[in-house]
Amino acid sequence: MKRAPTVKVKNILAPGSNLKDRFVPDYRELKQVVQDLKRMGYRLVLTQGVYDMLHEGHARYLEKALSYGDLLIVGVDSDELTHKRKGPNRPVVPQEERLHMLAHLRSVSILTLREASHDIGALIKCVEPDVLITSSSTKDFSRGEATAYKSWCGKVIVLPPQAATSTTARVRLLTIDGADQLAQEIMTGVPELVTNALKKLRS
Repeated sequence: MKRAPTVKVKNILAPGSNLKDRFVPDYRELKQVVQDLKRMGYRLVLTQGVYDMLHEGHARYLEKALSYGDLLIVGVDSDELTHKRKGPNRPVVPQEERLHMLAHLRSVSILTLREASHDIGALIKCVEPDVLITSSSTKDFSRGEATAYKSWCGKVIVLPPQAATSTTARVRLLTIDGADQLAQEIMTGVPELVTNALKKLRS
């Protein structure tokens, strides 16, 4: 006898962001949700990343990923994991806000977190997706590494970046702009500082 879908599964399939149901951080619970959805005949797609400073390239990438199946599961790198991978100044946007933003995208069905304590393939082994989508721009998950997990997936697809924009480039630009502004402010204030210092010396 087929088991009826849980309330969580029903809410995942319902319209609306429903973050409390779409966000499944516990991998044991996620595995159960995934099994229920597969039993219902859904073709599941999995992808993962930081999704910091969400931009058009992210939205296009996720929309393209969904086109390979019925439901898209997105593993979001936690703040701790992002610090480890990208450096101490990343992410710019904290994980809670990134999760909320992604939940509002029509292409995203389920969200979970990739923690620093997780093995790089832990989420793939948990979901065993029909299709695994990865980006050619992801340094720590190249085509060779992705295919190493093919035994856990029906198919592995590597997508090129979907826009010229990248979060890293934006952060770099903001940093440069900020440095330029600071330098300009310092240079503007230097004459006044020198004048004040000379006045003190003469007094």
